[in-house]
Amino acid sequence: MAFVLVIVAIGFTVLILASWWKIFTKMTQPGWYGIIPIFNYCVIAKKSGKDWWWGLLTVVPCIQIIFQIILLNELSKLFGKGVGYTLGLIFLPMIFFPILAFGSAEYQGPQGKAF
Repeated sequence: MAFVLVIVAIGFTVLILASWWKIFTKMTQPGWYGIIPIFNYCVIAKKSGKDWWWGLLTVVPCIQIIFQIILLNELSKLFGKGVGYTLGLIFLPMIFFPILAFGSAEYQGPQGKAF
């Protein structure tokens, strides 16, 4: 039973890594940017018009979840998606990251002025 769980966990990990890679290639960035923890959020922040250090705030205790949600919302906006899609990225990442990566969503760039 444990072996099956390990195989499933490895499968989900590969799926998420492949999704991050594909999302970043859609954003005209090297795919490997997407699989480096923290750096990927720094790139998302920069692409959405915010300072790169917003990505560093995803590792600060107590405010980490807030900035991850903000940057996932920015990622949704970069692909023309709304708040509903952001909620999907937060609560069902195993479904919504692959849809964003391998679906028909196209990178649209920042929408308007970022705060």
